[in-house]
Amino acid sequence: MASSTRTPEIQILAETDTTTFTIPDRLTIEQVAKRRAAYGSFNAGVAAAVDVELFKGRTHHSHKGKAKRWDHRLTHEAKVRQGNSLKTAAKHLKTPGLISLGGGLPSSEYFPFEELSITVPSLASLSPSQPNGHADTSTLKAGKNEILTAGKHDLAEGVSLYDIATACQYGQGHGAAQFLRWMIEHTEIVHNPPYRDWSCTMTIGSTSACDFAFRLFCNPGDWILTEQYTYPTMVVAAQGMGINIAAVGMDEHGMLATSLDDILSNWNVAERGGPKPFVVYTVPTGQNPTGFTQPLQRRKEIYAVAQKHDLYIFEDEPYYFLQMQPYTGANAPDVPPPTSHSDFIHSLVPSYLSLDVDGRVLRMDSFSKVIAPGSRVGWITASEQICEKYRMLSDLATQGPSGISQLVLFKLLDESWGHGGYLDWLIKIRMEYTERRDSILKACETYLPRDLVRWVAPSAGMFLWLEIDYKKHPHFADKTLLEIEEEIFLKNIAHGTLLMCGSWFVAEQKAGKDTLFFRATYAAAPADQINEAIKRFGAAIRESFGLAPLANGTH
Repeated sequence: MASSTRTPEIQILAETDTTTFTIPDRLTIEQVAKRRAAYGSFNAGVAAAVDVELFKGRTHHSHKGKAKRWDHRLTHEAKVRQGNSLKTAAKHLKTPGLISLGGGLPSSEYFPFEELSITVPSLASLSPSQPNGHADTSTLKAGKNEILTAGKHDLAEGVSLYDIATACQYGQGHGAAQFLRWMIEHTEIVHNPPYRDWSCTMTIGSTSACDFAFRLFCNPGDWILTEQYTYPTMVVAAQGMGINIAAVGMDEHGMLATSLDDILSNWNVAERGGPKPFVVYTVPTGQNPTGFTQPLQRRKEIYAVAQKHDLYIFEDEPYYFLQMQPYTGANAPDVPPPTSHSDFIHSLVPSYLSLDVDGRVLRMDSFSKVIAPGSRVGWITASEQICEKYRMLSDLATQGPSGISQLVLFKLLDESWGHGGYLDWLIKIRMEYTERRDSILKACETYLPRDLVRWVAPSAGMFLWLEIDYKKHPHFADKTLLEIEEEIFLKNIAHGTLLMCGSWFVAEQKAGKDTLFFRATYAAAPADQINEAIKRFGAAIRESFGLAPLANGTH
């Protein structure tokens, strides 16, 4: 992929590029219960306000510096938007003996839900007992599950910290305090942001979070930076707000720091028709659509460019926990799964959030790819200044995620699995996605013509990015790249399978493209269907390029 080769004049952070990166004083799972006990009873009812600093604990962060202020980057809307004044009174609802005639809250007596029960895998079924480390999908049939129940008044009756009466009531934009505590602890366990005043607030998923982030930082006519190929929904959302997209070059390790620095250092306002960008949007892990993952050294280089040009980073990470085992080849033995929670956490490529000494990262986390997309629950982590602005938007727009979704996830992740159980679940799906990834790679090696199709084994995510050498097409001289792409796409459909056209993911349409790609996903189809789909795709490629079919026949 095209890019500048000039080395940026940046100061790389001191750490060397290694496969693990540990920030001192990281909160451990074992310390969570002790911390919760230290701050005493948890008193959070309807629309409870949140003391994030209390949830984070004092001792792990007192030595850290504070985040940079972003007043000079915030939009007019972000600066003038005030919070919901009616919700500020909610902090008084926990006053003993208080009779409230203030808020317009309907009586929970009229909520037609008395009890909610869900069946989930038990902790025992999540233990890494399988010889190959793969999830045992027979555990539910074998009865290795657990029924979780939420009643209407569990909180008042001392049964639980969160109940139907609370979850189904109006809440704060940051989400329920009970579940937000779990998110804050999880963020500290995994990322341990290296500045003091970081915070979290809930979202209704990363798409909405990105929309809100644009409203906080970008005015019509502004430019943002992103990978050369990127998530098209983000592009359409930005363009609908009058925001322009500038594409940054990529290689097999994702966004190039050299290209990012070159674009910013040589930005021409007159030619571009807008000011120099100060926002960069990136999906660093298992990127959609390419499946590429930025290694630690690349992230440090990009962060250093951000420091040089005073950029703010939108870190969109729905695939972060779909980091897989190393690919060792079609017939090579499997790499054993992580042996402990600590081993698993340290195997993850460090996030931008974990490197962010300035508070210049807004990280978007989501349950969509690891629990369920329809939950519509996620969260952002950023400086308290930015989280406060985000909460103000949420209070007057979405009002936070569905209370029932929060209640279901709270019962699962806090009361049932806990932090350790959730990490066990993530290890399970890591091994499952590793198996799926290996299946599609084996099929590609078997059925695709290697002189025409090139790919890089993904280390994370759901996608395989297949590059087609379209210049070898017999009609290359009289057909455009897009016409050849369309021909292959339609022939593939005729053979009975669907892959997405690479042109649909181009970030900056005016920049054009000179490479032809198709995106395949191995996320949902079983191994036999993955194999058959790639076999059919190989047949479509051969037919389009006028090649003979494989000797053993194709679809």
